[in-house]
Amino acid sequence: MILPVTVYGDPKLRKVTQAITKDYEGLSELIDNMFETMYNAEGVGLAAPQIGLTIRLFIVDGSPAAEDEPELKDFKKVFINPEIIEVDGEPWEMEEGCLSLPSIREKVMREEQVTIKYFDENWKEITETYNGFAGRIILHEYDHLEGKLFIDYISPLRKRLLKSKLTAITKGKGNAAYRTMIPG
Repeated sequence: MILPVTVYGDPKLRKVTQAITKDYEGLSELIDNMFETMYNAEGVGLAAPQIGLTIRLFIVDGSPAAEDEPELKDFKKVFINPEIIEVDGEPWEMEEGCLSLPSIREKVMREEQVTIKYFDENWKEITETYNGFAGRIILHEYDHLEGKLFIDYISPLRKRLLKSKLTAITKGKGNAAYRTMIPG
């Protein structure tokens, strides 16, 4: 089932999320719905707060970018209760967007490597290191679990220049090509 995407202005996007347990009701269906929602919105990642849930869960599928980034060919994963172990490497800039901030794209600096520990959908504990675009996707989605958005990394001037767009999003005028959940 395609779920509405929570957009900028909803306080759930600014909350630090809570860990879940193996017996979290409807988890498998939730994961399926998150993938369906993400694909419908043409995203490469989706975190639980983006569908109104303040739990430590996000999904990624970088395969749509595999033409430019071949290492993303099979990069489809579920991250439950993730914990970043280390962020390392030279910071690099790339334009990012977010399903919760429709029509907004900004250049963001992030380190090139992340080591993360998490449980997959079968509750197998995994620790892996990701680089480049895969690492960036993970850092972006992980930020959602910490109550952060990519606009938190841009300059105050750029943020002021986006103020009218951000206000429009909070009023349901974000020009999203997918179903959204208006704050309030």
